[in-house]
Amino acid sequence: MRVSATPLRVAAAALALGLGVTGCAGAGADDSSVLTLGYFPNITHAPALVGVENGIIDRALGGVELDTQTFNAGPDAINAVFSGEVDAAFVGPNPAVNGWAQSEGEALHVIAGAATQGAGLVVRDGIRTVDDLRGKTLSTPMLGGTQDVALRWFAQEQGWEVDTAGGGDLSIVPQENPETVNAFRAGEIDGAWIPEPHLSRLLAEDGAHLLVDEEEVWERTGGQYVTTLLIVNAAFLEREPEAVENLLRGHVESVDWINDNPDEAAEASRVHLEEVTGGELDPELTATAFQNVTFTVDPAAQSLLIKAEQAEAIGLLDPVDLNGIYALDPLNDVLAEAGHEPVAGLEG
Repeated sequence: MRVSATPLRVAAAALALGLGVTGCAGAGADDSSVLTLGYFPNITHAPALVGVENGIIDRALGGVELDTQTFNAGPDAINAVFSGEVDAAFVGPNPAVNGWAQSEGEALHVIAGAATQGAGLVVRDGIRTVDDLRGKTLSTPMLGGTQDVALRWFAQEQGWEVDTAGGGDLSIVPQENPETVNAFRAGEIDGAWIPEPHLSRLLAEDGAHLLVDEEEVWERTGGQYVTTLLIVNAAFLEREPEAVENLLRGHVESVDWINDNPDEAAEASRVHLEEVTGGELDPELTATAFQNVTFTVDPAAQSLLIKAEQAEAIGLLDPVDLNGIYALDPLNDVLAEAGHEPVAGLEG
């Protein structure tokens, strides 16, 4: 297995503001013996962290070699799927929808869920209510990413004007997650809408507190919202269905192992995060972050629809038909083998 910790860097607004598809060949177009998997160094991507660290996915792929690449946020990963850098990737719901829309349903499919919950708005001392946010500067991982859309939609619900240049009633500044933690410590930002484990890292700072737990704004789904999905390059799925099915076997096994062994899974995730980032992560903080995320292969399809509606409402997405975005038959075949119940997409 080959692991790369170097993220593919592209313009921050690439998908959100309408970058066209740059290619859909898939990373394995010239070598079907390799599957390249993308994911983020976030606890919300623990099925990838654990699956790679413990060798679960590698073993499931059999004779296909596993190659990996990490990213800071979804738009980068989607562009890697488009350009052929990766064959499959763990991403948030909004980048998945953006990629589907920009490719007119040609470039990718959602083949499984990975995580729900695990994000929110952390702010510094002195910001006690939502009204106190006016005039403040907040960060999100990337313009057009899942947490970015969540914060911009939340601001719009308050009746505030925000723009993509950081202006308006609330200044929203996209930053990579480690930069956000450092900027918060330096007093350069007042808070961030951010996923785990970075949410818990900010909460560990003196005076920091959780102002909005994202589940609080998901009344329509009873507090459940999708955080991470597993997507695949559509051409790769058509060309290498067996490799995709084996990837899903590894994914299901990883999620089952995480839920059966949460303490060991948190430690495996911490070890892998340190490997790919070169930083250090407190074991207790990692364990706390794990408690805030639900790991499941169910894609929580209804919340994806709502995420798309939110992106449309804030002007980062044109109306899009999501019919066909899910390709869940391979997953349901694997689930049946493992004695699990099937999951549903938008068609029931």
